[in-house]
Amino acid sequence: MKSDSITPSSKEDVNGDTSIIPTPRTKIEEEPASFPRFDAAASGDEIDHFYFKDHADMYFDESPYGSPASPTAPSAITPPVQKKIMQEWKILEKNLPDSIYVRVYESRIDLMRAAIVGAAGTPYHDGLFFFDISFPSNYPASPPRVHYKSFGVRINPNLYSSGKVCLSLLNTWSGKKTERWDPNGSTILQVLLSIQALVLNENPYFNEPALLMRGIMPRKKYWEKKSAAYSEDVFILSCKTMMWLLRRPPKGYDSFISSHFRGRAGTILDACNAYFSAQAKIGYYGIASVKPHQISAPSAKFKSLIKEVYRLLLQDFLKAGASVGNFSHQLQDTAEVTSSSHESGEEKTVRKKNKHIFVNKILRKLGKLLGLQNIMNRKKKKDDKNDSIRKGKKLYHNT
Repeated sequence: MKSDSITPSSKEDVNGDTSIIPTPRTKIEEEPASFPRFDAAASGDEIDHFYFKDHADMYFDESPYGSPASPTAPSAITPPVQKKIMQEWKILEKNLPDSIYVRVYESRIDLMRAAIVGAAGTPYHDGLFFFDISFPSNYPASPPRVHYKSFGVRINPNLYSSGKVCLSLLNTWSGKKTERWDPNGSTILQVLLSIQALVLNENPYFNEPALLMRGIMPRKKYWEKKSAAYSEDVFILSCKTMMWLLRRPPKGYDSFISSHFRGRAGTILDACNAYFSAQAKIGYYGIASVKPHQISAPSAKFKSLIKEVYRLLLQDFLKAGASVGNFSHQLQDTAEVTSSSHESGEEKTVRKKNKHIFVNKILRKLGKLLGLQNIMNRKKKKDDKNDSIRKGKKLYHNT
């Protein structure tokens, strides 16, 4: 819809250059469907931006365009840089995917804020992740600065609790020349898509720089187990981030955040239940391609943490107006429903026999390690002899 996009207005700057200035929205609509992917934020929304205080003294109290109602501009931002930033705005307005929302500030054209929706098939699914962006005064010679709203937790090897974003495209991590910032070709859109696809990905554990530097690693199953445990932690932190965003939303996004989680509350709570009861692999709720044998039981740590997180999420979703009447405060562990009390006599016998075999295997291995092989062999011969005697007696009585 035309009303969902920026309405540009031409302004001629002091050097005669024409730039596109977006008309700010006075009200953010209630539903995500009517929340434009790219727009100008309302006046004053920039005050909680991470980089707001940077170079604040470089801004004029009055507009250089000669009208108090016109946008102010930083003295550090030259006309060529301003023109380049406006080009970035146009690229974002035309090409942003449905899962990324960007706001710019007409009083601070060097600032931008983006919200990225966690993709399906990742432990970040249905979450919201906010990034504050700042254009340097020599942009695009230098890459933009990006700060993640972390709430003090590290949700990914590339996203530090301090808010630092570690990415080759931002020159904050080493990489091939083709992966680093290119003043002649790189864009903010590429940065946002890289964060969504390469950082907030399916297996974030393998983003760890130390692991990447090792290349292809042996002991595949060991590392997959470590990755699964990391994804459990990530999902817990993602759920906590949802609660923190609902309680302390970034300025200008409060209605959007509430509406986003109202629409997805049921899916998120269902996912918590599925992961708790081992009905789905962590991060893959609703993904049909995951086979049942690929789903491993969650750790005791995860089950303990998700119980409390689930209860708090339910409360916050209710406060946001979500329809979650069918959900209870107690997770249902379907794995515990089939308890030993429901086993048949035959099943109990098989389970005990398997346990006995397992114990004997462990004892034999210990015997080898401790140099007790001869003792173990003698014990086995004795056991075999006793078994033969018992079988003979049983045969005698039967006849």
